Amino acid sequence: MIRFLLRFVGMLLLALGFIFLVYDGIRTISDGTILLTKASEIWIILNDRSLEAFRVLVERYTGAEFWRAGVATILDQPASAVACILGVILIVLGRKKKPLIGYARD
Repeated sequence: MIRFLLRFVGMLLLALGFIFLVYDGIRTISDGTILLTKASEIWIILNDRSLEAFRVLVERYTGAEFWRAGVATILDQPASAVACILGVILIVLGRKKKPLIGYARD
């Protein structure tokens, strides 16, 4: 059940990444310059208070340096790339085990 859920959420994130890629492509073509939507911009649009609460939580338990070097760096990347990479990671984590060759299944 967990593997199915991981694969399902991974596929949703891949689809979302594709949607962000198309959105950024349309904006880029219409404006004439390269425009990429950052993951932090999407999070701010959805719920800006939760981003600030997450920042405080991360800084409390890991320190401000981890926020600047790790999490803030990821949130500054294009939303399409972040969604696709997270989707691929979840799909790999949720993949079915390879069948054993030469062993009896019980």
